[in-house]
Amino acid sequence: MHLPLNALRAFEASARHLNLTHAAQELHVTQTAVSQHIRNLEAYVGKPLFRRLPRGLALTDEGQALLPAVAQAFGSLQRALEQLADSRPREVLTVGVVGTFAVGWLMPRLREFQAQHPFVDLRLLTNNNRVDMAGEGLDYAIRFGDGAWHGTQSDQILEAPLSPMCTPGMARGLVSPADLAILPLLRTYRAEEWSDWFAAAGLACPVLRGAVFDSSLTLAEAAAQGAGVALLPVKLFVRDVSQGRLVQPFALELYKGAYWLTRLQSRTPTIAMQVFREWLLAQMEAG
Repeated sequence: MHLPLNALRAFEASARHLNLTHAAQELHVTQTAVSQHIRNLEAYVGKPLFRRLPRGLALTDEGQALLPAVAQAFGSLQRALEQLADSRPREVLTVGVVGTFAVGWLMPRLREFQAQHPFVDLRLLTNNNRVDMAGEGLDYAIRFGDGAWHGTQSDQILEAPLSPMCTPGMARGLVSPADLAILPLLRTYRAEEWSDWFAAAGLACPVLRGAVFDSSLTLAEAAAQGAGVALLPVKLFVRDVSQGRLVQPFALELYKGAYWLTRLQSRTPTIAMQVFREWLLAQMEAG
């Protein structure tokens, strides 16, 4: 089937601008040529695609129906050509990521990174903050802590202070931090976090009766399902807050560390590593 590509291109530009002169300027042809292409396309489909107005154009119903498909098709072609024109060979980039950071921050932005750097073949391995970079063959590890890991180069990327989070229904019974004493306080393997948070609130830590989890993701899910109150990095659970699954009943936050992008000092950065680091730091700076 022969597709009138030049006519479709003239149609798409004219539909965007709703002006033949502007479409002609974009396509570097004459206005007469654009008009002829549109007439040919209208003859091809057997229906008018534009209504001619005194000061421009308006799409007919048929034109409005055709435009999304044409725009999407040309967009797909452009992206494919851009990828082919990228002369850099594909590079595998293997990154170990704390699951909380991966789900709460990185995954919603991965599409943007991959669109900007299609030559990077990104491999993500999630963990609970315990990694062996050399043994697992990681180019980078994103982990939580103080940035002081032996033999590594570290860039701080996100401070993530902790604060109690629970369901909106559970939060309605909380007037002051002391009210938490009657509720199950869910924990991770970092058992001292609740003690430190209560100390910052000027209170003695109550007896901890909640379940213990090895991941902040499962900890947060348990809290969202009403199992108790969890001490979580609020910045990484904004989606749960926006969905009404979790709330932060008290403003008091506890700083216990930050998320860091780390690599072995013995690892020479590849081009893929460099662009990932630059992209990540730029994203953090932009907020």
